[in-house]
Amino acid sequence: MTNLRWLKWVITRHFRSKGLQVQIHSIRLGNVAIDGEVLGKGWKMALELKTPQDDVTRGIGQLSEALASGYSTAALVTSVRHAKRIKPTVFRNGLILLGVDSKGYVTKVTV
Repeated sequence: MTNLRWLKWVITRHFRSKGLQVQIHSIRLGNVAIDGEVLGKGWKMALELKTPQDDVTRGIGQLSEALASGYSTAALVTSVRHAKRIKPTVFRNGLILLGVDSKGYVTKVTV
């Protein structure tokens, strides 16, 4: 299973286990597209999945566009190892950094 397919499977399983709706497919927002969304009662969160080889800076831009388009929060999902190397000051003002480990556990990387 490729890294991106693994991330999609794990993040879908994580949020569905919490009773939330998850849609993992490309969603157009202005000039960008996000990888998916999580829907709760009265809120929705944009998801952008990035493998360690992907451009994280571009992902942050996509999530900023999602927040400007009306999403309550936005989450960048990547491996835990990669998440710990990202500067934490970026993840304020509605952006969340989620890390997935090799066993399939999702953790919020603290800032």
